Amino acid sequence: DFNERCAQCSEVNWGLTDGGRFYCRSCHNVTERTREVVRTDCLSNTRIQTISKGLRKQEKIDGGCEWYVCEGFQLVLKKQAEALEALGVCPQMKDEILCNFWRRYLQKSKQAYCNRPAGETVKALSVCDSSTDVDSEPERPSLLHLSLSESEGDLQTDCSFASSTSRVSESTSVCSGSVDGSLYLMKNQKEKLRMTMPMTLSFCYMALLWLREPMTLSDLLRFVVEGHIPYLNVFQHFPEKMKLCGLDLKIFCVESWPVYEEVYSKILELAAFLDLPRFPDITDSCFLHPDILCMKYLMEANLPDELHNWTCRVVKKICIGEADFLTLVPGNMSTRNVKYDIIAAAVIVVVLKLLFLLDDHYEWLLSDFAAERNKNNKEGGPYFEFKKWYKVIKCCLDVEQKKLDEERAKYLWRCEKPLFYSAEKKSKVLKRRQMVVNLQNQFGKLSGSVRPAEKPNPSSFQLSWSEENTDGSCFHGHSLKGILQEKCGLLTALNPDYWLCTVKLCNEKLCGRLAHYREVDFPQSYHFVLRLFSFLLRIQPSYIHEEVCVIEHKLFNKKLCKK
Repeated sequence: DFNERCAQCSEVNWGLTDGGRFYCRSCHNVTERTREVVRTDCLSNTRIQTISKGLRKQEKIDGGCEWYVCEGFQLVLKKQAEALEALGVCPQMKDEILCNFWRRYLQKSKQAYCNRPAGETVKALSVCDSSTDVDSEPERPSLLHLSLSESEGDLQTDCSFASSTSRVSESTSVCSGSVDGSLYLMKNQKEKLRMTMPMTLSFCYMALLWLREPMTLSDLLRFVVEGHIPYLNVFQHFPEKMKLCGLDLKIFCVESWPVYEEVYSKILELAAFLDLPRFPDITDSCFLHPDILCMKYLMEANLPDELHNWTCRVVKKICIGEADFLTLVPGNMSTRNVKYDIIAAAVIVVVLKLLFLLDDHYEWLLSDFAAERNKNNKEGGPYFEFKKWYKVIKCCLDVEQKKLDEERAKYLWRCEKPLFYSAEKKSKVLKRRQMVVNLQNQFGKLSGSVRPAEKPNPSSFQLSWSEENTDGSCFHGHSLKGILQEKCGLLTALNPDYWLCTVKLCNEKLCGRLAHYREVDFPQSYHFVLRLFSFLLRIQPSYIHEEVCVIEHKLFNKKLCKK
């Protein structure tokens, strides 16, 4: 009898949640309209005391309310999306893209927007009044009213639960603060795509990639480490009524930095699991295109602007700038996975090898040659000297790396909000925490310690170089003509040779990687360049080395086949 069109998709295909609200079966949009629903499918020997239109039972131990693990992850996603919006991301990322991805995940994983899984046990606190003491299995909620736009105080689940008086369910409140925390950790480890904290970052990057936002995965993870995006100790932002203790801490408490490979692999799994269509094309006007990313990293690495022409030539030669190569197609196993930031850094490394060889000998000869020409150069910009660039970058890189290592070493993994693993220990934990805070304040006053300054605003550039500096530390405007020669109307490198990182690529399925990297096996100049870009991307040098090997084999494929 409800014939209004859906405000989101204009369809008339309504269903009812257990709480009596109407939801669209086409787009899963939940309306505020409600209808009184009388349930007759409760378990035997039980009776319904009240029907409350989705308002869950608020009375629980310590004044908390019933909440599910998926609601905790939803709140984490909400906080992360708001932080990304504050960084300048398109507002529709949260309410349209990320929210739809999350709803689709809940439906595909059968946590919401679906029929109740038959025979699944949920260790829930009762909202039905049991008339007799019997063992019964509570049912999974059929629909969660979840929206990333909800306020913290409105985390409500539209569902009613049958009672459970078994001994297992009685101990649930002691084991965890959430309704299904203990069941969540008891699930089969081989179960695919069980939600984790790193997966929240995978969700965020998928939404950024769908909108083609100017942010790479390495940028996202760096903002997380710098504290601009909630991830570490994010659970301290949970509402007071969402009690977090015991097993919940194993789910939401993070004590390690997010790993690039782990987050990226989950992106591919998620996109295939959600059965998403082909993502919007990455064209040459998008920030994630190799030509644009190469320009960014050349600026950040303080390399000459003229190198950009060479990176564009390499990108065009091996056809990695095509939309079909760059665009993510979920579930397509025939195409190689594209890591935009790593590919751009690898292209620059290959160009440096083409021009300077990076064999710990030839680059220094070229540098001396350019230095001699600079002495007699009275017109135009100075010629690029690799040796001088190396000294400037090494000094800056050592300082920044030391600063980063100190910050990580000093990081306090414990959050300000006290945690307790059981209700019995809560009073002791709170008392001990208060004692620690008092001691810290007293010692701080005695030692005269200064509070750390506020963090600077986040920036896409970690290293900045200005041509206005008079010390000659900026190499953007330097010329490459000192190391190039004109041949058939084109500028080519003086160096006719090239050394390959590996003659044959490994089998990725057998070895886990296409190429392996050991520092002692390669020249120090090559390792230094890898170290520079691994610092900028906050990843291991081996990841960039692997991509360099792949690009080299594409670039010299014909010569390798002949040999």
